[in-house]
Amino acid sequence: MPVRTCLVSFTDSDGIRHSTETQAESLYEAVALAARAFREHDCYPGPASRIEVEVRGPSVTHTVTMRKVQEWLDGACKSPNEKVVKERLKGLLAS
Repeated sequence: MPVRTCLVSFTDSDGIRHSTETQAESLYEAVALAARAFREHDCYPGPASRIEVEVRGPSVTHTVTMRKVQEWLDGACKSPNEKVVKERLKGLLAS
């Protein structure tokens, strides 16, 4: 999958919308990269936060919860490549 520019955002419990731009190959990578950026700015989304990912060029928007991202990361791997990707993304979320 090619690297795409993604605008990733969520609205916190105070109704404040946070967004960041990432360069990612997948939906889950975009969320993991954005979560790291949000953490650096003390606005990390909670498990039930709805994360909106707008893939640019052509523009497509996806919405996923942090819980769903974590479940996918913790789930079984279908290939050695997927295992490598999941481990890398888990590292992004942990840092």
